[in-house]
Amino acid sequence: MKHRNSHLLVGYWSRLRRGRDVPDQCDIDPRALKRMLSFVFILDAADAAHPNYRLAGTSLCDRYGFELKGTSYIAHWEAGSRSALAGLLRQSLALKQPVAISSFGTTPEGAVVEMETVLAPITFGSGQPTRFVGITQVLSDPSPLAGQPIAFQRFVGSQFVNENEPLASYTPPPPPAPPVVRSLRSHPKAPHLHLVISRDKPMSANFDMDEAMQALIRRLEITPHPTAALLK
Repeated sequence: MKHRNSHLLVGYWSRLRRGRDVPDQCDIDPRALKRMLSFVFILDAADAAHPNYRLAGTSLCDRYGFELKGTSYIAHWEAGSRSALAGLLRQSLALKQPVAISSFGTTPEGAVVEMETVLAPITFGSGQPTRFVGITQVLSDPSPLAGQPIAFQRFVGSQFVNENEPLASYTPPPPPAPPVVRSLRSHPKAPHLHLVISRDKPMSANFDMDEAMQALIRRLEITPHPTAALLK
């Protein structure tokens, strides 16, 4: 595997197993994959010769120029590649091992880019895997695409990912930092303001606030009114 996200996906898949051969689709938490989720997809390969997209990220759909959900996975592969792909899917499900697929993607104008797809087998409420969680990434410089979609892919090679292959450790990304509230005193000519709040006793809030609002309240030393309500 060449792309960092390929390693991250397989590492996450491996940790989800918890002693099982493969994880189940319900184990997948989209929040754990949020930085690459737009390129992730779920493939139904109960019939390995006719696999279909169950879900597909928005960036991946944009890459191919249409909504992928419910469409054939092999439809955008050239005819000579389809039998090889079907065989790989069957073998990956039988071995219960992820497979990395190398390919070339071509636009309608003839521009070519190198691509990598990783498919990791998963179950869907049954004992045997019939689906894949996968990710497709462009490895080479994407600028030749010039905004054009991938019209078809050509199979180049594949490898099964072994347990002893080094995997990049996956750490869920930290939450975004709260916005910085700049003091008006930071400018030498800024007027000096003093916030005065009149209250007889401390008040407590009974609703949830996001982190940015909580940080702002702490900075201004405000305690929210107890009767405040959040409208949804």
